[in-house]
Amino acid sequence: MNESSNIPFNQGPDKPDVTPFSHQPVAARVPEKVARGVLSTGQLVLDGTKEFVIDFLNGLTRPHQVSARVVLAPSTMAELIQALQQNLDNYSKSFGPPQPPPIPQNVPKPTIQEIYENFKLPDDLLGGAYANSVLIGHSATEFFFDFITGFYPNSAVSSRVFMAAPQIPRFVTMLTTAMQSYQARYIKRPEPPLNP
Repeated sequence: MNESSNIPFNQGPDKPDVTPFSHQPVAARVPEKVARGVLSTGQLVLDGTKEFVIDFLNGLTRPHQVSARVVLAPSTMAELIQALQQNLDNYSKSFGPPQPPPIPQNVPKPTIQEIYENFKLPDDLLGGAYANSVLIGHSATEFFFDFITGFYPNSAVSSRVFMAAPQIPRFVTMLTTAMQSYQARYIKRPEPPLNP
């Protein structure tokens, strides 16, 4: 539903036509190209001054692929972290905490440059898929993420990603760390008042 204010449609020859509205998506259209979703076996989180980029990697196929790239505003990233933690808590109440996957011994951690040299980034993913809300759900074995672009008049799922449940605690930690790092670098802290 849209709520319009009583601002006249035409405000004069030198003023733009403005119609404020409030749009709360309750459902999102799922385009055929994203309906099946993609599997992610690893994730990378990058940030800039105005956005976060999450690359969902799939290392099961050859060549390794970046299977989805999602672009989020910092406020949406904060909401994702909160919703994912809540989903993980609900999962743990129903099924117990997910067991972490085994960590290979004595394998050097690759640099981000080495990762992108080994993972193919398809041309259609270079710009990523913008999302301003996320729907999260889970079963006993996996979590799914519907990243939604909620623009008037219709919301649409811009990317659908599946992850194995054991990956989720590490993913929550990764997102939380990325947000803390972003805040430390880009959010200006108010300066203390000067004493007279």
